[in-house]
Amino acid sequence: MKLIELAYFTENVEAMAGFYHALLGAEPVAKSEDMAIFMSGDTKIFIHRKYVSAEGELPADNHIAFAVDNVDAMCETLIQQGLILEVPPKDYYWGRSAYLRNPDGQMVEITKA
Repeated sequence: MKLIELAYFTENVEAMAGFYHALLGAEPVAKSEDMAIFMSGDTKIFIHRKYVSAEGELPADNHIAFAVDNVDAMCETLIQQGLILEVPPKDYYWGRSAYLRNPDGQMVEITKA
């Protein structure tokens, strides 16, 4: 597993983008009114405008993402280890991902490398 993304959902994309610009000393690799993406090594810092999710949609929760070669196989392993998937493997526009929560309730994404 490789950490590939830190995702932050916020009401103030501009302020968050300004903070990470100052912190990293780098321009975002992508930016719009609703999002900004910075890179720190191979890890993406994804800032997205907070939204109200409809039933069945992913919640706009801060999360971290780990890349794996096979999402389905990794999820089977995690289930065998006693972890509970909140969202089973599914295909999205960015690829195949699954989601679970850590003991403090933060979302963790498992995605295709």
